Amino acid sequence: MANETQKVGAIHFPFPFTPYSIQEDFMAELYRVLEAGKIGIFESPTGTGKSLSLICGALSWLRDFEQKKREEEARLLETGTGPLHDEKDESLCLSSSCEGAAGTPRPAGEPAWVTQFVQKKEERDLVDRLKAEQARRKQREERLQQLQHRVQLKYAAKRLRQEEEERENLLRLSREMLETGPEAERLEQLESGEEELVLAEYESDEEKKVASRVDEDEDDLEEEHITKIYYCSRTHSQLAQFVHEVKKSPFGKDVRLVSLGSRQNLCVNEDVKSLGSVQLINDRCVDMQRSRHEKKKGAEEEKPKRRRQEKQAACPFYNHEQMGLLRDEALAEVKDMEQLLALGKEARACPYYGSRLAIPAAQLVVLPYQMLLHAATRQAAGIRLQDQVVIIDEAHNLIDTITGMHSVELCQAHSQLLQYVERYGKRLKAKNLMYLKQILYLLEKFVAVLGGNIKQNPNTQSLSQTGTELKTINDFLFQSQIDNINLFKVQRYCEKSMISRKLFGFTERYGAVFSSREQPKLAGFQQFLQSLQPRTTEALAAPADESQASTLRPASPLMHIQGFLAALTTANQDGRVILSRQGSLSQSTLKFLLLNPAVHFAQVVKECRAVVIAGGTMQPVSDFRQQLLACAGVEAERVVEFSCGHVIPPDNILPLVICSGISNQPLEFTFQKRELPQMMDEVGRILCNLCGVVPGGVVCFFPSYEYLRQVHAHWEKGGLLGRLAARKKIFQEPKSAHQVEQVLLAYSRCIQACGQERGQVTGALLLSVVGGKMSEGINFSDNLGRCVVMVGMPFPNIRSAELQEKMAYLDQTLPRAPGQAPPGKALVENLCMKAVNQSIGRAIRHQKDFASVVLLDQRYARPPVLAKLPAWIRARVEVKATFGPAIAAVQKFHREKSASS
Repeated sequence: MANETQKVGAIHFPFPFTPYSIQEDFMAELYRVLEAGKIGIFESPTGTGKSLSLICGALSWLRDFEQKKREEEARLLETGTGPLHDEKDESLCLSSSCEGAAGTPRPAGEPAWVTQFVQKKEERDLVDRLKAEQARRKQREERLQQLQHRVQLKYAAKRLRQEEEERENLLRLSREMLETGPEAERLEQLESGEEELVLAEYESDEEKKVASRVDEDEDDLEEEHITKIYYCSRTHSQLAQFVHEVKKSPFGKDVRLVSLGSRQNLCVNEDVKSLGSVQLINDRCVDMQRSRHEKKKGAEEEKPKRRRQEKQAACPFYNHEQMGLLRDEALAEVKDMEQLLALGKEARACPYYGSRLAIPAAQLVVLPYQMLLHAATRQAAGIRLQDQVVIIDEAHNLIDTITGMHSVELCQAHSQLLQYVERYGKRLKAKNLMYLKQILYLLEKFVAVLGGNIKQNPNTQSLSQTGTELKTINDFLFQSQIDNINLFKVQRYCEKSMISRKLFGFTERYGAVFSSREQPKLAGFQQFLQSLQPRTTEALAAPADESQASTLRPASPLMHIQGFLAALTTANQDGRVILSRQGSLSQSTLKFLLLNPAVHFAQVVKECRAVVIAGGTMQPVSDFRQQLLACAGVEAERVVEFSCGHVIPPDNILPLVICSGISNQPLEFTFQKRELPQMMDEVGRILCNLCGVVPGGVVCFFPSYEYLRQVHAHWEKGGLLGRLAARKKIFQEPKSAHQVEQVLLAYSRCIQACGQERGQVTGALLLSVVGGKMSEGINFSDNLGRCVVMVGMPFPNIRSAELQEKMAYLDQTLPRAPGQAPPGKALVENLCMKAVNQSIGRAIRHQKDFASVVLLDQRYARPPVLAKLPAWIRARVEVKATFGPAIAAVQKFHREKSASS
């Protein structure tokens, strides 16, 4: 479809078609937020074209910003003077080229000629910087223009690939000659491949650090970061969809976009990718880069202190010239991650590092949540947020995401590490031994604080005290008797030495390979390893098949400990340590709980020019304002809220609150009442009636998997399940993630077949769980979701120690607004309504779609609860005191809509 330019006020917004009025409002408000440097909370329901509104609104602002900046640069270069005292448009001096442009305050009483001299010098420096930036921009644009005509990459990549293959052959021959020659050295009694398990000599914080990303001779190639937009979302599939939308937009041919991802998603080295575990892939990649630098460093020394066998070959895909070509090709044309991977394989260049090289010159950087929100990951990726724009999409669970990223559960690893030290202790340098003994001491104290003893088998070791206990960080450190250890140094040692990867290789090698002679000594060790397996993840307990089992390789327990040590360096008031004692030591855990996610978000909002938090269902927004922004030091005046309606006609949705059932049983599914037989019967009878008048698919959400199981068993025993099956074929949400697609496909085919046959069975009923695999990201458009039913209110478990601590923290930290519930209680209500809003948002997916939404619980009729529904649903809600009028309204709605569609 031809692109159109929409003018909203004085701003022109290119758009691929005539936008809805709500899209125009969205783009105009987004433009104002970015221009004014605000924090925006944007809500646009699914099906209203939110992605295109974000793309066209944000890139229109960036287009105008760059144009103003070029005009200002041209004026400055023409006149040769800088805007040292001009505050007319400070927004133009936001790139690093303008840093320091403001006149330096001069001491009072200084001679006028000195002040003038300094001012003139600053003006000349500014002009020089502008000229240099202009030259770099021109060079970059010329290079990208060349690549757009495809005149460089294929031939250059082919030539470099041939040269690389020749070098590899020569290196292989040289190594073979050295290994078989008379001067070849033999190391003491180590098996083949075991050498790489031994820790290299460690250089501490105060010693010279080895570069881990690029060579010293590559430093001068780093480009200046232009003003850009960072767009992040939760999953790689959502990012791929966004990139697809960018391609379709009017900016698709001109914008410089780069997609960032994890090594697991972008690695093209099959030997590394086959390791399976994310942590192992990361460590092996870093190890290969370190090996490359150490080989270069060793080649410069006349006589190395110690000669070892080749530990690890450098990655053949890590070649700066080839990655530079990949960078330019990625910027020349919009590419998603799959295309980036294919390009990396073709050019024999690493897409993971090549995409990072593209960040400085990119205008739009697309990346996952974790890469932007985790400070260490952000720094390692070369992401600079100073004066940039950040858009966080699908942000309804942003608080939970930040909390989850910085909360960690601890598994024990003392036995493994002790045996590692026993085997390799004589080959390790003193500094390595010192740190390893510190880690062993920490682990011993962690076991002791749970009430255990490291010298006994954790499976058979019973604990005298059971239950859950929460402690502040300081109290935990004192009770564990580790307050005298510098955890920052230990944490840094774990990161730099990669001990977790070495230990994992050791346990993989000897967990099942030791000879029978050594087996008795390791019996407890193997039992300990087995005791860890169920806690790695539930999915690992019962893989679907052998091929799946072989790919699910748990990471070293020491990796969890590394994260736990990092968490213990958090400020005392911002986190808690949870001690969970469960009978035996092997079942007990330590967990760090982050209470204040704002501490990790504060740096983002502090550095960025503007931040936009967007989603389809952002209500209730008070959580974002209070827990995330206010606690991060953001002033209320800087926060802007925008919520638009839906594109569907008002009569295309029928939201109902039903307060009582068919037998006039009040519908209130509290934890105490919902398991009563009459309540479960009432739900079944209501669903039977709804399935009789609703065509196509009905999706019914329950508060938990356990309650769904109870209700299903009760219906089966009483015959209600058979009555339901006579009207709709019944499907149930699987617990296993790999079965979801299979169930959805069968559900879809059943609805399609029933629509063609027009028999007694009119469609399908999908029984799902709030917060489960069907409640988010699944598209139940058209006949797949003509009715969404919500059974009860899905409040979180109020007895949870973690939730109670979070509530207490908010009550102590946040002020209580007049006439409002305490912050802790509001948190529970908001968690419930966020889950409800996500679930009921599965139905309406486009302008011509229609559906009914049935809320089965009289508590939904309360004004404070209704106020937390999305505005476009809240405005149309009808509260039905009895079931008769409700089913009549549903029947009428679907009869009229089916006739007109």
